[in-house]
Amino acid sequence: MTIQPRGIGALIPARTQATPSEQAASQLMHLRSASVPVPVLAAATALIAPQLQDPDPATREAAEAVHHHLLAAIETAAPNR
Repeated sequence: MTIQPRGIGALIPARTQATPSEQAASQLMHLRSASVPVPVLAAATALIAPQLQDPDPATREAAEAVHHHLLAAIETAAPNR
């Protein structure tokens, strides 16, 4: 009898032991939405901002895309009342 992986482990290929980065990438590929507090979005925006000046064009492009999405999420967040 073969035991099939369950839960988030089922998303990781069984060929090798997955690294934490591989596990995170696999989880994020399936993420469609998430709810986080606006201060967390603001902190993420500040953390990625230095990468906007990275000399590597691919890094800069990825940082710009993420930065744009974070700012859009902050702008569209409903205020807590």
